[in-house]
Formats: sequence, structure tokens, C-alpha cells
Amino acid sequence: MTKEEIRALTISKARLKPGDNVIDVGCGTGSITVEAAKQVSPDGKVYAIDKDRKAIALTQKNLSKFGLRNAVQLIHSEATRALQKLPAVDAILIGSGGQNLPRIIDLSFKKLKPEGRIVINSILLETSYTAMNELDRLEFKRLDAVQVTIAKGRRIPQGTMMVARNPITIISGVKLGKK
Repeated sequence: MTKEEIRALTISKARLKPGDNVIDVGCGTGSITVEAAKQVSPDGKVYAIDKDRKAIALTQKNLSKFGLRNAVQLIHSEATRALQKLPAVDAILIGSGGQNLPRIIDLSFKKLKPEGRIVINSILLETSYTAMNELDRLEFKRLDAVQVTIAKGRRIPQGTMMVARNPITIISGVKLGKK
């Protein structure tokens, strides 16, 4: 599950607002999908994609828990197939992509409306490198990369020890063009 602090930064970078339409690629547990749906409801839509049937089931459970099931269309599919069938959107959030990441970014560029934002979360340096190169190649503007390391307090007998979590790189950009 994407940790709370990373979710907050990801949603902030996407600049979501009520009525926006969003694609969440690699929805996993649905934590980002839930946050996005909260931002775009009641008139917006989130298209949550995952190739793992268990991830889709867990996302559905989390959406029901927060009363957001109607704001989200769950799609059990490979991202490259699903993206081709979806409408133009205001933002695309990518939490996974693996070796398909260049193709996913290319398809995302085609699906983003002018001034649409893309946000990519990465735990691997190689993924960050690939993402930056692809966004640059497609001439996304206002590129931003921030690496975030979160430490959470854990109580031990002597006091509170800060325990670091894996750093996450959050990469974002804007598709410029005519409205």
C-alpha cells in the first residue's frame, strides 16, 4: 500500500479538482485510487487499472469502505491494452509499469488533455531514469522530480526511534498544448 505521506504528495502533484477524470495505472490496493476519487467526486471519474485480479478485488473493497464505488471504474487488464480504450483525461497516475513503462507513458501522453498532468511514483533508480527520459522525449513541460524519504516513529523501551522507509521518487509533468 502506498503510504499516507506519499499519497498526499502524489495527489498534490496531480492538482486534482472536482470534475476531473483520472487514470490510475497499477492501482494495487487502491490507496491512491481512493484519494483521487475523493478529490474528483462527485462529477469526476477515476479509471483504476491493474493486471492482478487480487489487486482489483482489494481496490473494490477499499472503495466500498469509503463509499466511493460509483466514482471509480475498475479495469482488470494490462495497462497498455486498457489505456487505448479509455477517454481523454485530466491526470494520469502511474504506480507501476515495469518494462512496459515507456509504452505506458507514450499512451498516457495521447490520453492526456492539454494541460493534463502525469505523476509517476518510482522506487527504482532505473524506473526514474526511464520515466524522466520518456517525459523529456514527449516534450512534457514543467518536469519535476522529488525524492522523498519518510521516517515513522516506533516506540521502543528507551523512547521513540525513527525508522526510515524506502525512498520514493515522484516525477511529474504537464502536457502543454491547445485546449
